[in-house]
Amino acid sequence: MKTKLIWVIVLVALVGLLVFLINKPVGPGKYDELASCINESGAKYYGAFWCPNCQNQEALFGASKRLLPYIECSTPDGRDQLPVCRDAGIEGYPTWEFADGSRLSGTLDLETLSSLTNCPLPESEIEDLEDSLDASTVETTEEENVEALDSDNV
Repeated sequence: MKTKLIWVIVLVALVGLLVFLINKPVGPGKYDELASCINESGAKYYGAFWCPNCQNQEALFGASKRLLPYIECSTPDGRDQLPVCRDAGIEGYPTWEFADGSRLSGTLDLETLSSLTNCPLPESEIEDLEDSLDASTVETTEEENVEALDSDNV
């Protein structure tokens, strides 16, 4: 009897710990300000839990995805579309609808979302974009140099 009681207490403690860990508040994400701004801009993000492109879209935001203006379009069984999305005329996922009524479908990069919502990118993202632009400029220059050398030797 005591052994059963001990196992029940251990099991309840483990379940309690698991519930705590699942519901543990997430710290601030890298893109919290951007995601909040997109939400406040009036944009809507239509998606489905089973959609791989939606998962890619959310992966760009990391922990900040919880702040996006996400509207789930799929029924729980994944076989039908919810009325909110059917009524809005959503035909594919992800679909972004912006405050001006325009829509884009597919996974959008952060720079595009920033531009379409007038929401600033975080400084770290701007620096990353500048670094990638610098790298592509260097690569282009090197390619042009090789082409120039080849044409001189012909």
